Amino acid sequence: MDWQERAAAIDEAFADVDRRSAFEIPDGVCYLDGNSLGAMPRSAREAIEVAVAEEWATGLIRSWNTADWIHLPQRVGDRIGQLIGAPAGTTIVADSTSLNLYKAMQAAVRLRGGRTVIVTDVDNFPTDLYIIDRVARQRGIEVRAVMKRDIRAALDDEVAVLTLTHVDYRTSEMADMTALTRAAHDVGALVVWDLAHSAGAVPVDLTAANADFAVGCGYKFLNGGPGAPAFLYAAPRHVGMVQQPLEGWMGHASPFAFERSYRPAADVTQFLVGTPPVLAMRALEGALTVFDGVDVRRLHAKSLAMARLFHELADEALVGRGFRVASQRDSASRGSHVALAHPQGYALVQALIGRGIIGDFRRPDVLRFGFAPLYNGADDVVRLVEALVDIIDRGDYDSTLRESAVV
Repeated sequence: MDWQERAAAIDEAFADVDRRSAFEIPDGVCYLDGNSLGAMPRSAREAIEVAVAEEWATGLIRSWNTADWIHLPQRVGDRIGQLIGAPAGTTIVADSTSLNLYKAMQAAVRLRGGRTVIVTDVDNFPTDLYIIDRVARQRGIEVRAVMKRDIRAALDDEVAVLTLTHVDYRTSEMADMTALTRAAHDVGALVVWDLAHSAGAVPVDLTAANADFAVGCGYKFLNGGPGAPAFLYAAPRHVGMVQQPLEGWMGHASPFAFERSYRPAADVTQFLVGTPPVLAMRALEGALTVFDGVDVRRLHAKSLAMARLFHELADEALVGRGFRVASQRDSASRGSHVALAHPQGYALVQALIGRGIIGDFRRPDVLRFGFAPLYNGADDVVRLVEALVDIIDRGDYDSTLRESAVV
């Protein structure tokens, strides 16, 4: 069976979760960067148009009530909650992933007062590490950053919080959320999960895993648009005891009472701070409708099938041309993106973009490609590998290029 036939068989098997027609992807473009910025769903455009032309232009300030803008953080949060195994009323949409991580970390550390250590992965995403370091300095405690393989050994009765990214942003390796959460709980610690590369791409069940807190962004596999608001989950058992550090009026128990003193809301709403960015939230709300009727487990199964095909084709055609497969191969513990390593990684990504195949580059030498199963198919995998073979064989890239752009 040739490459095209293998791809066609995969795409036929997963036709039930193909939503490519629901997205606005330019003709001729093979978009493989949904792990950084999701493609635009038509429903997101429609939601923005309604929000601008009707709710804002006509409804004006009345739309806080008539269009229910005031409950957007909770309403959109519940939509995301359905994708991550979170009960209604436990997920809020607000701010950025970094800010939400800060709020969740501070809340978790306070709940474990007297403990002196935060444990994390030394290769965690940089912004997570920066936030973790800042929280540790402010709380006067230590960060114990270790290799993934040493995380369990690093857990002891000094640990207040374990915080990890569920799917590694470079290798796509997926952590065992249930086992690691249990290991942390066994020593009395809490866990904060970053679901930036998980939500909308891989099955997540925060309730079954007994997770304490989780955060994530809205602009990757959730397709909410550049800079889309992020989300925060708090387990119901913690909400009545939690104290987050940023006390703003939208997190108040009665924001329109305009009281002098702060009283936190009794639910996850207390993690709100300021006025929600309505247009951005409406775009995210519209985007999330593409998941209606879609089983995330099927989506992940499709992305795993595409990844297996990619790894097979890479072994057949790319490894002998100077590439190294840099992504997790084990289907039992991988997310929805893949990675190659090559000394000319940046130049090769730019050459691909010049051919309408959009991936991204991560230092020092990683070419990264997101397989967003809602709109990517196995045919995209074949196009990618064929293009890389042709670029290498022709020498059709500028080896003098040095990283100067985001992708």
